[in-house]
Amino acid sequence: MKNKHYSQIDYPKNTKSFGLLSDGQEVLCYTLTNKKGMEVSIINYGATITSIKIPVEGKEKVDVVLGFDNLQSYIDSFELPSAPYFGAVIGRFAGRIKHGQFNLNDKTIHLNKNHGEHHLHGGTKGFSQQLWTVKKICEGDFPSITLTYISQNNEENYPGIFMVEVTYILTETNQVIVEYQGHCSEDTLVNLTQHSYFNLDGHKEDVTNQEITLFSEKAVATDDVNIPNGTFIEFKNTAFDFTNPKKVPTQNDTTITLSPNQKVAARLTSTKNKLKMTVLTDQPAVHVYVGGNCFGQLKGKENAAYHSKSGICFETQVYPDAPNHAGFPSAILKKGERYHHQTIFAFETIK
Repeated sequence: MKNKHYSQIDYPKNTKSFGLLSDGQEVLCYTLTNKKGMEVSIINYGATITSIKIPVEGKEKVDVVLGFDNLQSYIDSFELPSAPYFGAVIGRFAGRIKHGQFNLNDKTIHLNKNHGEHHLHGGTKGFSQQLWTVKKICEGDFPSITLTYISQNNEENYPGIFMVEVTYILTETNQVIVEYQGHCSEDTLVNLTQHSYFNLDGHKEDVTNQEITLFSEKAVATDDVNIPNGTFIEFKNTAFDFTNPKKVPTQNDTTITLSPNQKVAARLTSTKNKLKMTVLTDQPAVHVYVGGNCFGQLKGKENAAYHSKSGICFETQVYPDAPNHAGFPSAILKKGERYHHQTIFAFETIK
């Protein structure tokens, strides 16, 4: 289904207009619903998750991700002192790349710098600020939506035409499965992630009242601007040891490493709403970030005033600055190879 303008009577089922871009192109919001009443809403601006609503016993559905009620706020959020990237797909490369450069095939690639002297989350206008095309919508059991984007050669100075596809699947057991696929016309760098901020108490609450468990004892060590220095930190028996459940910290911006074939990366638990979310992935790391601050300049959904402790991200990915460290897992996608990445956010009621 290509992007187009719809009249009020011919929107696809469970779809509504979410606003117009400055060039007049319409952004749509599509809602997936399973038989348990869980709802996941996605817009094709940034392939962004705008809400995840979960039935909670004795209460109305709880929206467990941060976001905005309108398109303009998503657009304006990229002008904040620190863009939050609420719910968006990040690409071509999630995280920081030192000095915005890396070597590929004996050539130095100079990416756009959008984070001081460094490159962050795909650059000046990464995948999170692009209009994606809705390719397919499936209803019934395991409802899903597939969105596509073609990143042109030299977009943000990345080499090659990269064709990417993201599918969101809502299962009947309240799992949100995120599937990424892609291929490129040339050797390039790819590291995609999903940037939702979770709060199981509800998107208006303080996330530090919840508990996290991180299934790792090691983190990527960084310099004073949070760029990897090529070493690792063992944090067993330190203040950052979350191998047993602890309250969500007031500040966190750390990449934890995962063992090969580990799958389970992290867990978030709310005693208030008796909910837990488990993060499963096939990636070698998850970047854990506490934040969501809109600096009093923008209001979130339902007039929420988001602050620095509003939500927590679990950005499943390859290590930041991977191409500049020989010992890190590779983020190079060769011409003719297929990129594939799966992450699952599994929600359960605590008995």
